[in-house]
Formats: sequence, structure tokens, C-alpha cells
Amino acid sequence: MLNISNNNKITENIEKYSTYKNLSERPHYKILNKIIIRVSLLSLVILFLPWTQNISGTGAVTTLKPDQRPQTIHSAIAGRIEKWYVKEGDFVQKGDTILFISETKEDYLDPNLVENTESQLKAKEMAQQSYGGKVNSLSAQIQAIENERVLKIQQAKNKVRQSILKVKSDSMDLVAVKTQIKIATTQFNRSVSLNKEGLKPMTDVEEKRLKLQETEAKLITQENKLITSENELINAKVEINRIIAEYNDKLSKTKSDQFTALSSQYDTEAQVNKLKNQYNNYKIRNGMYYIKAPQSGYVNRALQSGIGETIKEGTQIVSIMPAKYDIAVETYVSPTDLPLIHKGEKVRIWFDGWPTIVFSGWPNMSYGTFGGKIVAVENFISPNGKFRVLIAPDEKEEAWPKQISIGSGAQTLALLDNVPIWFEIWRTLNGFPPNYYQPKGETTAEKK
Repeated sequence: MLNISNNNKITENIEKYSTYKNLSERPHYKILNKIIIRVSLLSLVILFLPWTQNISGTGAVTTLKPDQRPQTIHSAIAGRIEKWYVKEGDFVQKGDTILFISETKEDYLDPNLVENTESQLKAKEMAQQSYGGKVNSLSAQIQAIENERVLKIQQAKNKVRQSILKVKSDSMDLVAVKTQIKIATTQFNRSVSLNKEGLKPMTDVEEKRLKLQETEAKLITQENKLITSENELINAKVEINRIIAEYNDKLSKTKSDQFTALSSQYDTEAQVNKLKNQYNNYKIRNGMYYIKAPQSGYVNRALQSGIGETIKEGTQIVSIMPAKYDIAVETYVSPTDLPLIHKGEKVRIWFDGWPTIVFSGWPNMSYGTFGGKIVAVENFISPNGKFRVLIAPDEKEEAWPKQISIGSGAQTLALLDNVPIWFEIWRTLNGFPPNYYQPKGETTAEKK
């Protein structure tokens, strides 16, 4: 660039002016330089001060146990609101009546439904007992028939034995008669021969002939007696079969009657059980007309109102806040911070509406914060994309304010490692997560 101006000469000659001399001799430039140097040194020192890494979260005040949280009372049955016994803000004890509803379903409109069902139940129980008595009577009858059958069969067997002995006796008599015939025949033939020879008279021959005929007649009679005895033996054997068949028929018929009675008894027993179920259901349903407080607490809000309005099963009626509860804080952490959260870890908390001064990196210098410890970490992500953490009061530190209400907001700080400030600034500018942190004293066995 061409140097065609006289600016260099002007710069060289500027020191000769008084205004320039006055400005250059003023002392505030020196003070400003000293301040800049000291601030720089102080900033350099501050960069090496310790800083407590932390995980911040936003949550709300809740209760430690699920049964201590605000709840709504529902109607188990459909009905019509008839009378209210409480108003909003009232304190109720466990079991106190909140409201009374009447029946709207036609199946339960009978005012004497429970008494009528009880009468039906008693009648069915009497019928069941009657069938039981009939079954017992038929059992006794079956036993009597079996005993009688045994005796009858024994009697018939004795008759068979008698017939067998009689057959044997008649057979022996028949053999004896046949022997007599042989003897009579021999004597008759001898008499005839002797008569021809003139040694025996004719009268003797006639006597022998008569005796032979009598013996032959006796043989026929004895044969008839043997046949009769054999027929009696056959009849006795047939009688045994008839007795067995007769008493089997009686037993079958009686057992059939017994099974019919048992079937009726079991059917009646099923009806009795069904009526008992209905009776108990009706009694329980009558108790549901009075909706009662499940636990002691304050009536926050009446979700239903008026007299004569109908409600369905499961309808929310009032909300109750339990009188006694253990306070806690639920907060949420991001998935990237979840590995740094451990059960039992210390947490600093401050509540909305409570005066606080918070230095997140220097928790000991904060004012208005309260100590807590983590008691539960949810393993499943919440709808807001974060993980829920439940914090209980730390018993070793100052108690939480009693004026805190359930549902009020809270801020939390989970304290991690102590690092220099320059490291925390560098980590934040680069978007790195806090140092991976393990609570002190956690052993390998506890990790496993």
C-alpha cells in the first residue's frame, strides 16, 4: 500500500500535546490493570476449588406407603343416593358411614329378600335331611334282603343235600328190591322144577309166584320213588337258582331306589349350597348400602352430589386423605443419569414455598434444604421418558417441615463425586455425563 499521507508524522508529534500528556498521566488505568490481574488470579484459584457433582430432579411430595396416599371410595353396587352423613373437610374414622344408597335393580327390590331366601334354604335343608333318611332306610333294607338271601340259599342247599341223600337211599332200596326179585325168581323156578318132579305141591308154586309178583310190584314202586327223589333233587337245585334270581332282583330294585334317593339328595345338596351362596350374597349386598370409610382420614372432595341420583358399580364417590402417613418425595431422573443413582444414597431436597438458598456445587453452604435418602428406584421408564425415584427423610438430619402438603412440588439434588471446578466446566461444555459414581463401602459381594 502506498505511503502517501503524513499520518506517521502526526503520530510522532502527538506526545508534544498537553491533552495527551494529561490523559497518559491519569491513575485509573493503573488501577484497572491491577483489578484485571487480581480477578484473573482469583478466577484461576477458583477453577481449582472442589465442586460436588450432582443430579438434579423435579418431583412432588407423596407418601412412602401406597395405603397412605389419597384414595377415592367407590360404590361396589349400583344404587340411588338417599342420604349423606359427611361433608367436605370432615374427619372420619375407619368404618364411619359416609352415605346411604338404595337398591335400583329389580332382582333385589324385595325388602324381605334375605328372609325369603333363608326360608327357602331351610326348606331345602329339610328336604336334604329327608333324602338322607330315605337313603339310610334303603341301606338297612338292602342289608336285610342280603341276610334273607343268605338264609334262603342256605335253606335251599340243605334241601338239595336232603334230596341227594334221599336219592341215594332210594337207589339202595332199588338195588335191594332187584336182589329180592332175583331171589324170588330163583325160588319160583326151583318150586316149578320141584313141582314137576313131584317134590313140591302146587300151592307152594303159587306162593312163590305171588311173592315174585309182589317183588316185581315193589320194584316198580321203588323205581317211581327213585325218580321222584331225583326230580326233587332237580327241583331243589332249580330252587337255589330261583332264590338267587329273586333276591338279586329285589336287591337291584332296592339299590336303584337308593341311587335315586342319593341322586335327589346330591341335587338337593347342590341347591342348598346355591341358596346359601345367594343368601350370603344378599346379606353382604345389604351391607353395601352403607358406604363406609376404609381408613381414618379427611374427606377432601365429594365426587358425587345430590339426593336421588343413581350411580353405577365402581363409581367414584368421595376422595379421602389418610390422617397418618409417612411423607416422601418422588422425583424423576433421565436415563443417562440412572446408573449413578443407588438405593440408600444421600439426596438434598428443597420444597416449593419454603425459603431456600441453594448452591448446587456446595451443598454445605445451602440454606433451607433437607436431607433424604433413596429408598426405591423404578426399573421401568415412566411416560415422561424418565425413571421414577422415591426418596424418604433421612433420620440422621433435620426433620422435614410438617406444613408440607401432599402433592406440592419439590426439587432434588443427588450428590456425586467431588471434582475441581475447571473439570466440571470442561465436562459441561463438552456435554459429558458426571463421573461414574459408586457409594463408599459398597463391596464386590454387595454388587453381586
